[in-house]
Amino acid sequence: MKKVFLSFLFAMHFLFALTTTELNDINIFKNNKESVVFISTQKRVVDYYTLTRYIIPRGSGSGFIWNKDGYIVTNFHVIRGASSATVKLHNGKSYKASMVGVYPRRDIAVLKINAPSNELKPVKLGSSSNLQVGQTVYAIGNPFGLDWTMTKGIVSALHRQLTFSDGGVLSGAIQTDAAINPGNSGGIMLDSSGRVIGVNSAIYSPSGGNVGIGFAIPIDIVKRIVEKIIKYGHYIKPSIGIETDDRINEYLNNAFGIKGVAVLGLINGSDAINKGLIPARLYNDGSIDFGDIIIKVDGKSIKNTYDLDDILEKHKIGDTVNLTILRGHKKIKKSIKLMGLDD
Repeated sequence: MKKVFLSFLFAMHFLFALTTTELNDINIFKNNKESVVFISTQKRVVDYYTLTRYIIPRGSGSGFIWNKDGYIVTNFHVIRGASSATVKLHNGKSYKASMVGVYPRRDIAVLKINAPSNELKPVKLGSSSNLQVGQTVYAIGNPFGLDWTMTKGIVSALHRQLTFSDGGVLSGAIQTDAAINPGNSGGIMLDSSGRVIGVNSAIYSPSGGNVGIGFAIPIDIVKRIVEKIIKYGHYIKPSIGIETDDRINEYLNNAFGIKGVAVLGLINGSDAINKGLIPARLYNDGSIDFGDIIIKVDGKSIKNTYDLDDILEKHKIGDTVNLTILRGHKKIKKSIKLMGLDD
């Protein structure tokens, strides 16, 4: 009995030795770690001499439980190029995952596992709309399937734009000094209340290791994408119904100093046709007569399709946006109803 009492006193001493901030950090980790999963991917290859098929490990990363229905959210780059994936839960059980859908532009992928609901602990979603530079954030991942890791830092910057090695662009990212190592990609970024405010996506490092600059996809963007992927099996983005090409937009900027998105074509059924937008004319000799060039959307300047999509993603299909268009030497305004477009 004396030993039990002494153990109790030691535990209480240790508990009271912790600061309020430390206790909050500990609770954030305890309350959220079981929502973070380990994802391992495999790739099917063929030996063309023997025609033998093999399944080999391809890579791994983290993910998190979206809801009790077994939907798992992770980064697209975690599962890119894989032919199959396995999800390991907090209790050590592993489940084969099926692909629901992906949106590479935002580095988002949604998987699904058939696991009992009592084994699944979904995350608590917060909002990224009111984040402030300097506020505390936490990054949790499960990089090796052995145990979870948590790092702590602050929001270093907002609305960052990253260019990946494959040419993809991630815009609107949250920058943090919380260590995000490669295996933590697809894990969660939380605020000091333990709510998810972002999905850990990338680090900036010449060596591939953490050097104090990590990035996360804002959860408000993730929510819009994941909900559509779950509903439709793919991401349907809001669109003004035009065809464009950033190579042309870059040429406009470099050759004429015009920053905007050139209308190269109109999509059937779009309001852009009804409102009389004029596409460019392309000739066989490679020359081009520009028609309409969109320079602003809802009063915000744009210079490429990434800027355009960033604005439109905040809207719903059926919403109306206001365009400022350069037509020749005149600026005109058009209101366009957004249509849904498969990405």
